[in-house]
Amino acid sequence: MEQRRFAGNSHWYHETQSSRTAQAAPLVPEAAEIEDRFLLGLAPACQGELNAMLRQAQPALLASRDLYHLLFPAELTTSLTHTLSLYDRLSTALTVAQVTGIQRLCNHYAARLNPLSGPDSSRESNRRLTQITEYARQLASQPTLVDAAALHRLEECGLSAPDIVTFTQIIGFVSYQARVAAGLHALLALPVRWMPGVTIPPDAEPFTEAAAWRPLLAPVELRYATALQLEALTWCQSQSHLSESAWLLAHDASALNGWSRLLNALDATPEGVLAAAVTARINGSAACFARFEQIKLHAALRQGVDDALNIAEERDRAIIQVAAQLTRSPERFNAAHLQPLKATGMNVETLFNVFQHIAQASWQNRLMQSLGTVQAG
Repeated sequence: MEQRRFAGNSHWYHETQSSRTAQAAPLVPEAAEIEDRFLLGLAPACQGELNAMLRQAQPALLASRDLYHLLFPAELTTSLTHTLSLYDRLSTALTVAQVTGIQRLCNHYAARLNPLSGPDSSRESNRRLTQITEYARQLASQPTLVDAAALHRLEECGLSAPDIVTFTQIIGFVSYQARVAAGLHALLALPVRWMPGVTIPPDAEPFTEAAAWRPLLAPVELRYATALQLEALTWCQSQSHLSESAWLLAHDASALNGWSRLLNALDATPEGVLAAAVTARINGSAACFARFEQIKLHAALRQGVDDALNIAEERDRAIIQVAAQLTRSPERFNAAHLQPLKATGMNVETLFNVFQHIAQASWQNRLMQSLGTVQAG
């Protein structure tokens, strides 16, 4: 069978074979050229106290913008060990955006993907793209579905360890971006939009405390580490969030460096810590949840979100409800969900900090759950 490549991709649900020679423009072509590709045009709508809130959050927002350009550059050259093309990256981002249901994200990644040439129509290329898409959809929607066998299937279709680490970082980043955008939409009281037919997955089953996390891929070895990898490791190894996973994530040293700088830029507020714990519980990330032993609702939350809600005080209850909604269904998150928190006197800076921690935890959970496994305590 003759192998073919087609310039362009007019659909959100991308295809690797087609009989058409000309394709239509994306739904919103201007979405590809937006200046702020992390907040996707939401910042100019923020006035008054919301504008002051964004100024306060600039360190984390700048780190997020840098990560976007790192993961989705204008041009990209592949190699034998780094085989993910720009098409692979943007099609993965679009898949995750579809799962989150955030229209603004779907428009942007669809518009960026549209002019790129897709893979050829060989059986191997089709299998590779199918595995990538299926894995991204599962990890974005229900992280507990991803296991060592799913990771092995990625290796079987030709992805190297650096590819898999970068691929997982992309899924995590767009999951993070979606929840920051959804939170900002709610603060702006913008209309809620979601894709029809999106099913909210159930929360993860209760789990025991994790004794140890171990990677499912071979980490970088010190004797083979590049100067860039050693620099990133020097910077991030002291961060508790990365103490176990740094040598594995160093397969993509640039992404690790950017990710660690983002973590360092986030202010660890009590409200944000509780919200991150709720997200880890819902996603079933035992390794991440174990870091929140200091919160007073830790034991109840480990049993389930409802258990924690039953004994939480008013402010904590409102935080748990917001974290649960934004984690489970960002596309349905809206201004009404913020009213219980506002009723407790929470200002917009703290609200946005809560959103950032929920989003960051959504990313962290997916890294830890897909790239490693835990032993029960």
